[in-house]
Amino acid sequence: MKNTPFKIFILDDDVWYSELLEYHLSLNPDYELTKFHSAKDCLTNLHQRPDVITLDYSLPDKNGAEVLNKIREQSPDTQIIVISGQKDVATAVDLLKKGAYDYIVKDEDTPERLWNTINKIRENVSLRQEIDQLREEIGQKYDFSNFIIGNSDAMKRVFTMMGKAAKTNITVSITGETGTGKELVAKAIHYNSPKKKMPYVAVNVAAIPRELIESELFGHEKGAFTGAVARRLGRFEEANKGTIFLDEIGELDISLQAKLLRVLQEKEITRIGGNSVVPIDARIIVATHKDLAEEVKKGNFREDLYYRLLGLPIQLPPLRDRGADILVLAKSFTDAFAKENGLGKKTLSMEAQEKLLAHSYPGNVRELKAVVELAVVMADENIIEAHDINLTASNSEKDFLAVERSLKQYTTEIIQRFLDKYDSNVLLVADKLDIGKSTIYRMIQNNEVVTR
Repeated sequence: MKNTPFKIFILDDDVWYSELLEYHLSLNPDYELTKFHSAKDCLTNLHQRPDVITLDYSLPDKNGAEVLNKIREQSPDTQIIVISGQKDVATAVDLLKKGAYDYIVKDEDTPERLWNTINKIRENVSLRQEIDQLREEIGQKYDFSNFIIGNSDAMKRVFTMMGKAAKTNITVSITGETGTGKELVAKAIHYNSPKKKMPYVAVNVAAIPRELIESELFGHEKGAFTGAVARRLGRFEEANKGTIFLDEIGELDISLQAKLLRVLQEKEITRIGGNSVVPIDARIIVATHKDLAEEVKKGNFREDLYYRLLGLPIQLPPLRDRGADILVLAKSFTDAFAKENGLGKKTLSMEAQEKLLAHSYPGNVRELKAVVELAVVMADENIIEAHDINLTASNSEKDFLAVERSLKQYTTEIIQRFLDKYDSNVLLVADKLDIGKSTIYRMIQNNEVVTR
């Protein structure tokens, strides 16, 4: 709800009737009411940005439709309620098409109908204001310095590139190891860009089965295939006017890369099973852990699509190359987790800090967060000691061969470790181990390995 009064202009050349409306609406003390008896006087005061104007259709100096158009041009956020003695349906429909919020015929029920209509408008205004406020809060949340922590030279270079990306609609390609925060960077760019009030849609290409990815991205019409019981909008349509983030773009099947290229070139999509073309205006941000240039050489990625997506490249450094950022992040994770769980303030001892700095973090920031949160739980006092920090999980490969197993047992354990490390991303694990994804899916189905 606005802190300032809700402004209502009453435009009616009938002095008695305008006073009747004013009296009825003045029963709500939050309404600031102003009467006008000519279109000219009302239009010259539109700079006051009223929330609502009640417009008498029959004015002495201007036609009601003409006044409505002038108001829409000069104050597009103002809602217009036409009040008329005419009961002609065609006139009402025409005015509603031109942007009137409602058309009310003058009779004994007019004041009550007007009261209810303005209440609805006020509720909608309040909802819009709440949405704008939430969007502003999201923008502050994803402010570069607030959301992505780091003071290292490597991260300062990243912030510089993010700032350049946020000022334009250029396509952005983000590369970096798993766990470095690629999606966080994409969100921060979107919510600091001119499109921040528009949709942000994220799609993890690697997490969607090959047979469903086309429908997921571009949508489908009813009856396009078995199970398509209704029209479905694709993620590109959902992201229209905003940003679409395609994570792990390197996993996109080669057969669909040509269609994606056409969407980027033509700025339009066609739903599966449909004939109509849907214009698309969405900013593209992509991310991958792969070297796409190398994938082009291998024939796994189209060269023309690669150059189309390259845009402004942002390379995220692995945590092991960020030096003291490890401790800055560790402190942030410690404070946040302790506060969320009511555990009191916790501090890392010098030995604990040295232990954290000495680790290589194959899981990057995601691994550090998990390690620190566990350390907060394990610490008996307000000081987190080195023995509270458990890094054995990522170093356990040293003991892997200590116990004799069959080749099948070794294979199963290796695949399980990689599934755990890469968040059950089957396509990524298959790529890392250079094995067929069908092998992993079969092992999952046979309960030889599990996804978490």
